[in-house]
Amino acid sequence: MQSQLRKEEIYQKVKQDLDAIFSSRNSGLMRLSTIACVLKQSFPWFYWVGFYLWDDKLGALVVGPYQGTLGCLEIPLGKGVCGSSLKDGRTYIVNNVHNFSNHIACDSKTNSEVVVPLISEQGNKLGVLDIDSILFDSFDDCDKKNLEEICHKYLVPFLPI
Repeated sequence: MQSQLRKEEIYQKVKQDLDAIFSSRNSGLMRLSTIACVLKQSFPWFYWVGFYLWDDKLGALVVGPYQGTLGCLEIPLGKGVCGSSLKDGRTYIVNNVHNFSNHIACDSKTNSEVVVPLISEQGNKLGVLDIDSILFDSFDDCDKKNLEEICHKYLVPFLPI
């Protein structure tokens, strides 16, 4: 695992890259796809990086743009780490998913996970950013802080409400 300083340096580079890539580009779909790609390419221990988007008609999260193996197609609100994060409106860091009581095993290789809820300023559920690692204990407060910042700065204002 990378040192905290090195991890912070990678996040700063990611944010610089996103500033340059996005400049005046406002498409939510383009931003979802690009953020997933840039994060996956920047952190070698990120096994799966992607988004689940809230679907009012289904009353569930549905898989959106991602990088990695096949993801779960649909996740009910309150189920698994993703559904729990969106329901509770808070970031979840799970350093051993096998100990998470209602974990949904979309890929059996996943051992740790971080999920950031995407909620509009008006309080509407938009989705979640989900990142998985095959390593245990991959995520910490550095990830939480930076991923929340990335989601709130580069993504949430550009997603349809």
